Amino acid sequence: MNRLICIIGNKGGTGKTSMTHMLCHGLGLLGKRSIAVLTDIYREPLFRDDRGYTPLDGRTPEKLEKIIAKLESMPEWYGVIDGTANSPEMDRHLYEISGLVLLPFRDSHEDIRTVRHDLDTFPEAFGVPSQWPTNPWQQMAAEHTLDELMQDYRPRLLDPVYTVSASKLLLHSQIPAELPTVLNNVCRGLARQVLARLEPPEQE
Repeated sequence: MNRLICIIGNKGGTGKTSMTHMLCHGLGLLGKRSIAVLTDIYREPLFRDDRGYTPLDGRTPEKLEKIIAKLESMPEWYGVIDGTANSPEMDRHLYEISGLVLLPFRDSHEDIRTVRHDLDTFPEAFGVPSQWPTNPWQQMAAEHTLDELMQDYRPRLLDPVYTVSASKLLLHSQIPAELPTVLNNVCRGLARQVLARLEPPEQE
């Protein structure tokens, strides 16, 4: 389904949940309707509150199936599924049904080793540098690591999603009515990247 985006990956701690909510928030800021679907049984579901998107509980196969079926009948909505770590069968299923699959990874050799394997396993997925450093020297080191270890995968990497401490606000049960500008800008940038890969360019 073209409007279904899955954020998956074998390794935990790469920012899948944060990225799910940042993407949905960004889509809302761009005037798009979206749902953020929780699948991790160790996390508690969040509520709509003042969000510009709708969090849903898909922690059982039955609930997830119903949500995906409902999304098919809602052509104006986007679905973003927050995958869980160490779930190869679910990752494979989500990969097969999604319009876009994202594999976040942090600036660490362990994350990069894992995402290289995942990119080989899912040849149409995109890697997303996640929680990327904002310090110029750390950025330079991170880019050097990508050049050294990810050169063959560069065409399949989105622009980095930089570390924004305020992103944790999106994971609170209640979020502020107004969120920091820097967070909104990062979320918009992520959403634009995703939409550019989902929606074909308009014909002139």
